[in-house]
Amino acid sequence: MAISKETVKQVTHLARIDLGPEELDLLSGQLKQILGFIDILNRIDVTKIAPMSHILENLNVFRSDKPASSLASEKALENAPRKETGFFVVPKIIE
Repeated sequence: MAISKETVKQVTHLARIDLGPEELDLLSGQLKQILGFIDILNRIDVTKIAPMSHILENLNVFRSDKPASSLASEKALENAPRKETGFFVVPKIIE
């Protein structure tokens, strides 16, 4: 699939990207290369390849969920700059 300089210019206008003539030439060439590579990929026969979510066969490895003791609220609030009735006091950020 070929892409013309006019098409790239129209897309950059729609995206509100201001490109100079040299940058427009560079971007047009890069997009042509990308589309050429996609054309190559489209010609590859993938009918015998099973769909996959990732190229590597990674599996999720979960750790076992073991209950443990939690931090006491007094200990958690020990170094708090401001605390009130067992909670951290922070500045209001929503008006």
